[in-house]
Amino acid sequence: MTSSASGQHGRIAPRVPLGILPRAGGAAVLLFGATAALGILACGAPDSSSSSGAGGGGSEGADETAQDAPVREDAAPAPPIDEALLPDGVTATMVAEGKELFGGGGICFTCHLDGTGGPLAPDLTDDLWINVDGEYGSIVELVKTGVPKPIKHPGAMLPRAGMPLTDPQVEAVSAYVYALSRGLVAVGR
Repeated sequence: MTSSASGQHGRIAPRVPLGILPRAGGAAVLLFGATAALGILACGAPDSSSSSGAGGGGSEGADETAQDAPVREDAAPAPPIDEALLPDGVTATMVAEGKELFGGGGICFTCHLDGTGGPLAPDLTDDLWINVDGEYGSIVELVKTGVPKPIKHPGAMLPRAGMPLTDPQVEAVSAYVYALSRGLVAVGR
């Protein structure tokens, strides 16, 4: 049984949360379907006891792909991005697609929250880079390979966040993170 219905363009409408990933200070991230189980795997549960109570998704919907994850339909249109400020080969369309993946099927938000970071993963809205130099190519490579042993935060990142992201999706998420770190896009899912 699914908790969503297919929308226009094959998107899945927002779902009823099936799990919660606790955060410091009483905050929490709501997880949806297969994202509930995979979100914990992608950013690493703080300890083995928290993964049993936080998930809730189990193997139900495990065949879902990143394209099937919830997408916010109510977001206001973003102001245009000056493509001259983006690296060669990166477009404003890629940044917009990356933002959608970051807050949905790419499950980046489960550790990076709205991009401002949390106890498991770093802030992506500043120019302080911990595991790479912050250039677009190195961000792409980091998303592809993951961060098995983070320098500063306890949450290891699986390659492609443990999701079936295609190379174009990885490039789009990386374009969004690049733009986010340079203040070219607003913070938020």
